[in-house]
Amino acid sequence: MRTLTTTEDLAAYCAEARGHDYVTVDTEFLRERTYYSKLCLIQLAMPGPDDSNAVLVDPLVEGISLEPLYELFRDTSVVKVFHAARQDLEIFYVDAGVIPDPLFDTQVAAMVCGFGEQAGYETLVRKIAKQPVDKTSRFTDWSRRPLTEAQQKYALADVTHLRLIYEHLAAELERTGRAKWVREELTVLTSPETYVVKPEEAWKRVKTRTTSGKFLAIVRELARFREEYAQSRNVPRNRVYKDDALVELASTKPQNPQDLGRSRLLLREARRGEIADGILAAVKAGLNCPPDKMPKVSNERDKLQVNPALADLLRVLIKAKTESSGVAPKLIAPAADLDAIAAGMRDVPALTGWRLEVFGNDALRLCEGKIALSAKGSSVRIVDLD
Repeated sequence: MRTLTTTEDLAAYCAEARGHDYVTVDTEFLRERTYYSKLCLIQLAMPGPDDSNAVLVDPLVEGISLEPLYELFRDTSVVKVFHAARQDLEIFYVDAGVIPDPLFDTQVAAMVCGFGEQAGYETLVRKIAKQPVDKTSRFTDWSRRPLTEAQQKYALADVTHLRLIYEHLAAELERTGRAKWVREELTVLTSPETYVVKPEEAWKRVKTRTTSGKFLAIVRELARFREEYAQSRNVPRNRVYKDDALVELASTKPQNPQDLGRSRLLLREARRGEIADGILAAVKAGLNCPPDKMPKVSNERDKLQVNPALADLLRVLIKAKTESSGVAPKLIAPAADLDAIAAGMRDVPALTGWRLEVFGNDALRLCEGKIALSAKGSSVRIVDLD
């Protein structure tokens, strides 16, 4: 097992990798005590039958630069293969503003190829690579040095098995003509907007039952302050205050430190100092928010007049479609989308892109009375009525 600890060695490896069609990539990181993920290890593998061209890269070594890796990520002649890439990509984007191009995510590809909604890496290793996976090192502290032999073996397996998984899924996508489906699904992962957290929009992640504009204005300001504080100090947002405490603060509207002291859910550290000052300022800003600047929650879907019979028919249709395509129902159209279609909405993901081809066109025809569904045994057929 080879570990790269210098920029020169990393550059040499990446130069060799650029001579191949693809390279598999994975990372190990910690995020329990920080806002931003702490990158602890990078695993890379070039095509090959064994571990000889797979390496570990130690980003914690003083003086090492990851720029050679980022140059490889920018090389559009080499496919960068990840599994469940979301958090890995966030690390690289935050660190260097780079997103690997072209990208292949085996989890996304597996969903399109019929392996279920969120096929785990271990599942794909068992089903495609026909290998067991040792999970014992999964939750170890990857920031500690030296790494144990077990940790190194576990980390390398994440990229060596990935080669066979990638080759199998890529061939299957080519055979079925579904490669464009995966490209569509990856547009969110490859968009920089996915990895930019805007403090002014952080309130949208806070679950509340109240839609009052004044209440939501306070929630917005409290969430904005928490996000800015957590980012600037690189601490988890829940270490500042948790969502339930935030909602409590928006309800009680504390005006002074004594009010904060009566909070049931606020951490002791948040009742004084900078956090306390920030909370009081945020509550004041929310209370003083003009009516036309208050946030609004869309309740458009709550007001939908869903045709229950049509919604049931759409569920039967999607079941038939998923059985024939092998794609999980929720990937094509979750229940909320089916209800929206049954209520007359047409601006839903299930009616766009590859989903339109697989399900959407027939769903629209069903809504328009142009097709019927016929059951025979356990199968469902589509009957044209035109």
